[in-house]
Amino acid sequence: MASYYEQVGASTIRDVVDRFYVVVLDDVDLKPYFDGVDMARLKRHMVMLLCSVLGGPEVYEGHDLGDAHRGMGVTGEHYEKVGGILVTVLREDFNAGDDLVEHVATVLGQVRGAIVEKPVGAAG
Repeated sequence: MASYYEQVGASTIRDVVDRFYVVVLDDVDLKPYFDGVDMARLKRHMVMLLCSVLGGPEVYEGHDLGDAHRGMGVTGEHYEKVGGILVTVLREDFNAGDDLVEHVATVLGQVRGAIVEKPVGAAG
């Protein structure tokens, strides 16, 4: 059976990442996390990460997710919102299958603890 990466391909993953960040940066609660961020570089890292998660040959060589997000004060609520956006983009904009979406959601759950610094409902 083909990997998820083989099912969708690298160019589609780049398109998913582009659309994902359009939606994320349009969200008033999420946009401040990206102030001063080199978005072209971030998108390249996200493409590599998503390709890797989906079983592609690309090796993610970016910072450890915990290190990359440390000090950003990512809340549980905002993490859930970002994950929801990714799932929605995959499903609604790119017609990704349920298996692929569930795989991505599982990985999001696995890395949540490395990224979230404040639980859902925490002030700040």
